Amino acid sequence: MTAPILHIIHNNHFWLTVHRCIYWEEQEALVLSDLHLGKTGHFRKNGIAVPQKVFSEDLQRLGDLITHFKPKQIIIVGDLIHSEDNKELQLFVKWRLDFKEIRFILVKGNHDILHKEWYNKAAIEVVLQSYFLQGFGFVHDPADMEAEKDKANYFFSGHLHPGISIRGLGKQSLQFPCFYFSPKMAILPAYSKFSGLAILKKKKADTVFAIVNQSLVAIK
Repeated sequence: MTAPILHIIHNNHFWLTVHRCIYWEEQEALVLSDLHLGKTGHFRKNGIAVPQKVFSEDLQRLGDLITHFKPKQIIIVGDLIHSEDNKELQLFVKWRLDFKEIRFILVKGNHDILHKEWYNKAAIEVVLQSYFLQGFGFVHDPADMEAEKDKANYFFSGHLHPGISIRGLGKQSLQFPCFYFSPKMAILPAYSKFSGLAILKKKKADTVFAIVNQSLVAIK
């Protein structure tokens, strides 16, 4: 696994990985967003030939992260699933139950539409709108922070699938997913590689790490 990069927020150690996930050292927690599990199955069901390999690789990466970091909990900042139940989500439930000792916490996102019974079967704790732990808050949509801003010192969010544009010689530009840190909030990249990008323009006070192939690149 490519070596993670340390990013410190309020004296807490957050390790950024090229696999679009953060390891929070003090809480022994993986933090990630927008897995959109079942999305490829949803497309195939509607006649669009998307290979199931995309889904399998996403789960394999998460399994590798669990093996490497050995977390006690996983905090999912919304959109664990993409749509209605399908074969891929049934496979995910079997996969998840191989890690029964790990606590899974889901901040419900706009795509998390399944009935409570499915989340119970998958041993996933679902919280609505916001989750708080040791001075940090977790919301799916960055816009939701405003209503909760007095409840935490710093927030993590997802939803936007943030990306950054990097310009090269000859005025070419390439777009990459990124971790986006502002003074009050982080926006996590979509964990699923089968996702579009919302290109953000970096502000001077913000810190951005682009995920370029198997490297993390600090954007100045």
